[in-house]
Amino acid sequence: MASETQPPPLRQGGFIERVIEWSAYNKFIVLILVALALVGAVWSMRRIPLDAIPDLSDAQVIIYSRWDRSPDIIEDQVTYPIITAMLGAPRVKAIRGFSDFGFSYVYVIFQDGTDLYWARSRTLEYLSKITSRLPEGVRTELGPDATGVGWVYQYALVDKTGQHDLQELRSFQDWVLRYHLQSVPGVAEVASLGGFVKQYQITVDPNRLLAYHLPISKVVEAVRNGNQEVGGRLLEFSGAEYMVRGRGYAKSVEDLENIVVSTDQAGTPVLVKHLGRVAIGPEIRRGLADLDGQGDVVTGTVIMRFGENALNVINRVKAKLKEITPSFPPGVELVVTYDRSELISRAIDTLRHALIEEMLIVSLVILLFLWHFPSAIIPIVTIPVSVLLSFIPLYGMHVTSNIMSLAGIAISIGVLVDGAIVEVENAYKRLEQWIEGGRQGDYHAIRLQALKEVGPSVFFSLLVIAVSFMPIFTLVDQEGRLFKPLAFA
Repeated sequence: MASETQPPPLRQGGFIERVIEWSAYNKFIVLILVALALVGAVWSMRRIPLDAIPDLSDAQVIIYSRWDRSPDIIEDQVTYPIITAMLGAPRVKAIRGFSDFGFSYVYVIFQDGTDLYWARSRTLEYLSKITSRLPEGVRTELGPDATGVGWVYQYALVDKTGQHDLQELRSFQDWVLRYHLQSVPGVAEVASLGGFVKQYQITVDPNRLLAYHLPISKVVEAVRNGNQEVGGRLLEFSGAEYMVRGRGYAKSVEDLENIVVSTDQAGTPVLVKHLGRVAIGPEIRRGLADLDGQGDVVTGTVIMRFGENALNVINRVKAKLKEITPSFPPGVELVVTYDRSELISRAIDTLRHALIEEMLIVSLVILLFLWHFPSAIIPIVTIPVSVLLSFIPLYGMHVTSNIMSLAGIAISIGVLVDGAIVEVENAYKRLEQWIEGGRQGDYHAIRLQALKEVGPSVFFSLLVIAVSFMPIFTLVDQEGRLFKPLAFA
């Protein structure tokens, strides 16, 4: 009975047994280390990027070009030269071009693992070689430093009172609200959609041009020169210097109508209004339909910068909107049409509920079968501590906290509980035998020996389960980006 109660010590303990024994004899050091690790875990958990889903987009840079020409001309003179210039860029995996009337898109896709800002700098470097050879008037720029999942928040501006039309709403979005939101840390771009863009349109009569012997290019040049401000030199007068400034910005339709184009044979100035008609004509930009029951509305899409915490960015955008809402024009309301923070919050709540349910179920099972409350404390403490500690390597590997990574943590909870239950049950059984044998030997030695008996088996069983996830790391492209967070967690 004594031999059954107190098993003989292991003659040659393995690494796991030595770790368990060292931890038992240095429990205060272990508790201090665990407390420090928990502080680091909480720090990592507060700073780990939060998102709803993993970022499945490639490391790509978008080159956007604008030129008022037909698609075939843009394809030959803009899209094709840019594509050929980017062929020699390092770590480029694929290049895709798209040409349409008035604009061109070139998508430069880099190999997996390429830093986005390194890719953008290389794109600018190779783009500079071809910019001087593009046709005059082509405006080329890079897309925002965002990814395919950067669309985190969207809103619509509506006016149910009818005080403001779509052109006024679009002007407020483009010239006021957009700049406020772009100043929020983590926002890469605020894209406007819908409403009417305000324009001043000059409709020229060809017969009048012929009568005054003027080409259309002369009118365009006169309008361009008549809507600008220039600076002159300094005038010194009575010991003071005065800067000369020519103020010529057009502020109304009348200013455009009174621009001088030329003079007739009698020396009379020929104005723009003599050649045609000037009017305010908005350019149509379609948006979301019937949100306010009055047709199209003006929408704004907030694009998050690459690598930012989606939840923090959305909260900062909401705080900025709450701050500037009182300054909106009378009757203008902001309606939220998309908010990813709700999905992120639900994912976090799912993990929280899973943890609580796991702890309650495991505690009830242990209490039911062992009828020993201190034994139930072990898994109750083990589950939250292990989940918190898992955020340290996740933060170090730059894995975002999303549905897939949280699902990996939820899956591992069950495996973790199995190991804790095996340890507790074996210790409980050995202590029961120790009591039946007359309490021979030291209580702590019996408990330590029980832990060392099953410790290696529990460790290697968990290791086998971890190794079973290794094939997931061989996945590449979108499949790898989708399932690797689950395997890491």
